[in-house]
Amino acid sequence: MRLLLPPSETKRDGGDEVAVDLHALSFAELTPIRTATTGAVVALAREPDDMMRALKLGPRQVHEVGRNRDLLVSPTMPALDRYTGVLYDALDAATLDAEARAYAADHVVVHSALFGPLGAMDRIPAYRLSHDSRLPGVRLKALWRAPIAAALEAEPGVMLDLRSEAYVDLGPTPVRPDSAFVRVVSVDGAGRRRALNHFNKRAKGLFTRAVLTERPNPRSIDELIEWAREAGFSLSFGQRRHTASVCELELVAA
Repeated sequence: MRLLLPPSETKRDGGDEVAVDLHALSFAELTPIRTATTGAVVALAREPDDMMRALKLGPRQVHEVGRNRDLLVSPTMPALDRYTGVLYDALDAATLDAEARAYAADHVVVHSALFGPLGAMDRIPAYRLSHDSRLPGVRLKALWRAPIAAALEAEPGVMLDLRSEAYVDLGPTPVRPDSAFVRVVSVDGAGRRRALNHFNKRAKGLFTRAVLTERPNPRSIDELIEWAREAGFSLSFGQRRHTASVCELELVAA
């Protein structure tokens, strides 16, 4: 099984004094694109005003320019530890045991706008780049979409997409019976379902943590739904179960 997670705009500082090795990251076929994106970011960071405008940064975010300028020589840490924010706070990677982290290394993919899909334990620096960032001479969607789609298509087994739709647009989920996109919803007293935006991140983080701690091995989406029910989550098929689009699942936020 593969869980696809979105990144976060916020990153934890620090790490080990080991610079990122683009050739050591998961999905090695994407190394040439990573070289292009990191090179463009570092070059733009040498012009602070231009980078501030390109990334739509405010005065309190000027430190992000330094992060981007030094990203190829900065300390690194596993991607699962680097990202912060609502989803990653709920996931709470720092408290996972060794078995859960080993499972994450094999089953969790984090989709970065800068590096593309990463293994959970791939070591990366702090940086700032979003799905809609504009770099001189680089269109992220045109650069990433087809290669990421091909890389994900080659991944075997159940694939559960917990990314935002903006990141799905940078690299679509495979359309196949064992692949599904998760939409987080709330249910009111009348049983009506409503899609959530900001608060969906916590639900995704808690769900991912449960997967990492219990380490299921579903062979189909139906088996995954059954495991989720036993683990205390309400996960069910959405409206796109029988269309040509990627299957959609609905996760009810607690």
